[in-house]
Amino acid sequence: MMSKEMQNRPDLISIVIPCYNDTQFIEQAVDSALNQTYFDKEIIVVDDGSDFETKKVLKNIEHKITKLITQENKGQSTARNVGIRYAKGEFVLVLDSDDFFEPTFCEKAINIFTSCKETKIVSCYANLLFNNGKKLHYKPKGGTIHDFLFFNQILGTSMFKRQDWEYCGGYDESMRNGFEDWEFFIRLLKNGGIAEVIKEHLYNYRKRLNSTTLKANENKYELLKYMFLKHKELYINNFELTISHLLNGIEREEIEKRKNTERLEFKIGQTILKPIRWVKSLLG
Repeated sequence: MMSKEMQNRPDLISIVIPCYNDTQFIEQAVDSALNQTYFDKEIIVVDDGSDFETKKVLKNIEHKITKLITQENKGQSTARNVGIRYAKGEFVLVLDSDDFFEPTFCEKAINIFTSCKETKIVSCYANLLFNNGKKLHYKPKGGTIHDFLFFNQILGTSMFKRQDWEYCGGYDESMRNGFEDWEFFIRLLKNGGIAEVIKEHLYNYRKRLNSTTLKANENKYELLKYMFLKHKELYINNFELTISHLLNGIEREEIEKRKNTERLEFKIGQTILKPIRWVKSLLG
């Protein structure tokens, strides 16, 4: 339980920004937190074992930050949990150090929490920013726990209540290769509630080559196995949905394989390889 000194302050938003080796964008992330039209906020930055250059940048912008926490590199989940433990707000918003929010997100998110008591999480649409200057729009759907069983339906950087974070045990600190936000949202929603989405592009998400999302895709099946086993009871209780999802995935793969064998390139390759295979069979 929280001590009296650490009890949540009603209506205060604690914006928690983990930072690891990000000299280029961390100040923009902090400024986007400062520039929120919602007045009652604090900004907590967790330096997750960054290099010397990043520490210099953080030192230079420390006057903009409510609290700067420094730790050895322990991963994003641990950094988020550490920052939230210091948070004094009733609401928590996590923000990645290379991304930024538009100024009205917090104000609009609080209005949703106030108007709908079933709300557990608030997210929004996002602009996906690529290194080559290309920009795409991403429109997550939100929903209830049934919508989150097989896919994450909101941004990892969303707003939730600190008491709900505490109740469900925070982020899983063993998950250092991705999907930690999706797994956390499953625990937030598994006993009820809704993830709401503001239908405006209020978040700017940089798609970088070394991002956690890309690492997660490289370890996708290991991470899914971990999540399915961790929440085994949840998937057993939704057995028919789980089986349908798995079979649909197998069917999609088989359709894609058939398409590949029908492509002209495949048929030409088969024609070219046929005599070579015949010669190899004679020699073998």
